[in-house]
Amino acid sequence: MKPEWKDFLLQAGAEMDEQRVSDFGNPEREMSVAITGDVICDLSHHGLIGAYGEETVQFLQGQLSNNVPDVDEHTSRMGAYCSPKGRMLANFRLFKRGETYYLRLPREQVQSTLKRLSMFILRAKVTLEDADDALVRIGVSGPHAVEQLQAALGKAPPEAVDQVTQERGLTVVRVPGLHPRFEIYGELDAVTRLWQNLSVRSAPVGANRWGLLDVMSGVPHVYPQTVEAFLPQMTNLQLLGGVSFNKGCFPGQEVVARTQHLGKLKRRMYRLHLPVNDAPPPGATLHDASVDATQPVGRIVEAYPHPDGGVEALAVLQVASAEAGEPRLESTSGPAAQVQPLPYSFDLAAAT
Repeated sequence: MKPEWKDFLLQAGAEMDEQRVSDFGNPEREMSVAITGDVICDLSHHGLIGAYGEETVQFLQGQLSNNVPDVDEHTSRMGAYCSPKGRMLANFRLFKRGETYYLRLPREQVQSTLKRLSMFILRAKVTLEDADDALVRIGVSGPHAVEQLQAALGKAPPEAVDQVTQERGLTVVRVPGLHPRFEIYGELDAVTRLWQNLSVRSAPVGANRWGLLDVMSGVPHVYPQTVEAFLPQMTNLQLLGGVSFNKGCFPGQEVVARTQHLGKLKRRMYRLHLPVNDAPPPGATLHDASVDATQPVGRIVEAYPHPDGGVEALAVLQVASAEAGEPRLESTSGPAAQVQPLPYSFDLAAAT
């Protein structure tokens, strides 16, 4: 996080937990307004990997699950970086700004992902770097987000998910959300001006409130606790445009493609409500004696408290348990999970 940006957030009332904004002084209200009202959020808890050079597209195309040539200054894509066994080492949102491609992913995953990707550059004319300080990043969400951004930028923001606009030094990416939701990237001065403009009508919220919006939107993240735990399809990434089944090879491509074409995915990601006060960490297990009394039937992807009580979570779960069983947190006698609807259908076309 740029020191000048951190100072700005502190002056705006942010409570910081190292490099992460926990709240702006009223966490209970922030939790409620995040899912009903207009909010702005610092996204410094997400890191950036920058990639540039004349062979960047070819290099990334051979490493990532999405179709990299689709990404330009007007289009973004989600995607995954997989092991040879098809298990996700990281997932990300890929966007382009100027001549640089950026992978946005949890800060905790930046160094390990950067190190592994760098091993395969060999003689390719591409440079990879930790771009944490390159761009300030914020999130904007709410029923009036479109109108407020249009007033602030003098141009309508993107209309559809994955679309991008470039305006006044800012890269604006439309992402899935309960309400219109955007990730915005830019230089310090441009983002500071936008924040000041939007904060007149939008409430600033902490990082976990943005995480709750991700969970309720069905958007997964891979954290250190879940590295190599899931195939991309287990987290519904193909339904979010993050897997191309028509591109060439990438690490794990054979396993990913075979799973898709067989059409027999036994585990996939569901949204759950858990009657607990504290959010379980990524990787926490789910059990179901009616399906398998000896082994976990699922794992938590990400979870956050909900303003109406309990915790909202994304979890990769055996289909049998989600549809007819009784998944419970941490043991067969733990709190019972309730499966909630996702904002997209499992019947969506999966191939891109």
